[in-house]
Amino acid sequence: MTTMTPPYNDYGSWLRSRLPFKVQKISVDAGFSCPNRDGRLSRGGCTFCDNRTFNPSYCSTGKSIAAQIAEGKRFFARKYPDMKYLAYFQAYSNTYADLDTLRRRYEEALEQEDVVGLVIGTRPDCVDEAKLDYLAGLARERLVIVEYGVESVDDNTLRRINRGHDFAYSQRAMKETRDRGIITCGHFILGLPGETAQDNLRQASVVGNMEMDIIKLHQLQIIRGTRLAEEYALSPFALYEPDEYMRLCADYIERLRPDIVIERLVSQSSAELLVAPRWGLKNYEFTQRLNNYMSQNAMRQGRLWHANNV
Repeated sequence: MTTMTPPYNDYGSWLRSRLPFKVQKISVDAGFSCPNRDGRLSRGGCTFCDNRTFNPSYCSTGKSIAAQIAEGKRFFARKYPDMKYLAYFQAYSNTYADLDTLRRRYEEALEQEDVVGLVIGTRPDCVDEAKLDYLAGLARERLVIVEYGVESVDDNTLRRINRGHDFAYSQRAMKETRDRGIITCGHFILGLPGETAQDNLRQASVVGNMEMDIIKLHQLQIIRGTRLAEEYALSPFALYEPDEYMRLCADYIERLRPDIVIERLVSQSSAELLVAPRWGLKNYEFTQRLNNYMSQNAMRQGRLWHANNV
């Protein structure tokens, strides 16, 4: 089967251009919490959030970081024996601790054989100058990506999903991170309650002008046990169907800045956790459909982007 070159800057190609070997992320649960869960801001977290949707079985706060990485390496080594690894601090807010704690946990990961860098998922209200300065030092020697949950550029939406910060927080944190030479990623959810497809396209123009190297998108999913699932049960709201979301992604990509790297466009939670939408598509199947659609319609990343046109 011939592999089509995507009409956008895909993450795999970007990663291969930066590293002379294949790499795989290994998720790590380092035991961090979240200010939206521990009471500093609120309890219960964002209305859409359930950590079970992305933590693999080998992740556990009962195991050391070294043990989690070793188990993750055994899992992937069966298929990719020559792989190098990025330790992915994914669960909750992974800069939500004092600097000494962060240093110990990050450096434990970097000390493991074949770990060549870090991906750190966090919130924009959980960083400060000292933490960013430390990460900038690491980034001079290793690949370091800081991934911020932004979710939406609309403050009304952020309040509705109990995000606990406004969009300006994300703009400041991402600029301060990128200004230090740290690779900066933003995570967004398309189809949040109250947002239309046109709202999402207007978001793309804002996002295209943000201080960001990488973007991760996915469709809104309703996860069992979350507050959003309770809202949905009481008063169901529209969710994107596959072809509708595919067309939205294509239009969104055309409005992004041409150099932004697109890491992800879609996600599928496990069947036992997912309430809706149930598409019955693998992620790669959706991506193939999208790539075909964009190529057939001569669409490409950045075609409709204009600097400062927000």
